Amino acid sequence: MARAKAPERRSKKHDDGDEPRRRCVVTGDTLPKTAMIRFVVGPAGEVVPDVENRLPGRGIWLSARRSVVNTACAKRSFARAARAAVTTPDDLADRVEALLIGRCLALVGLARRGGQLVAGYEKVRARLRENWGRLLLAAADGADGSRSKVRALAPDLPVADPLSAEQLGQALGREAAVHVLIGPGGLAARLKTECDRLAGFREPPTDQGEAELVGDPNERLM
Repeated sequence: MARAKAPERRSKKHDDGDEPRRRCVVTGDTLPKTAMIRFVVGPAGEVVPDVENRLPGRGIWLSARRSVVNTACAKRSFARAARAAVTTPDDLADRVEALLIGRCLALVGLARRGGQLVAGYEKVRARLRENWGRLLLAAADGADGSRSKVRALAPDLPVADPLSAEQLGQALGREAAVHVLIGPGGLAARLKTECDRLAGFREPPTDQGEAELVGDPNERLM
């Protein structure tokens, strides 16, 4: 008789309306889903990242940090969580980062097609003066001077800068873009969430031992 699948670990929404949370199988931390990466085990037994949380199967959740993904691969955390033999690609962390970049670029492209953005130094500054816009995208490799001048027009506006000028240009069908302003609507919030997740994935470990976590978090927390 086939063994029933273990349920995906979930935690209920908080009474104050916070989003659902999941438990990282490496650190043991319970975090909002938007700060995590979901993985599933494919039909061939390979670990597959699911950055859009859509793939079928029991989810295995990790904090959205490169060091945590690398630790999960090195310490066989996926196999323990799945309770089965699995294979993990050597470049799993790189695949995750590429998918996160693709997710951000797809949302920028969606905003462009929906007429919900403007791009370019002068156009962005003009719309900021009109108090239009909900998220400012600044190319990570853009000049500090021009970025500061744009930022000065809306110091309280959220800013995201994990993408390069070339990547932003790719989403807009041009060679490069340094300044992009996303207009009112739900896309701005979704894009900020994805940019934050990408930025967090690129950050160094938050503490000295993060990359050396070993074993089941239940054992470590006893």
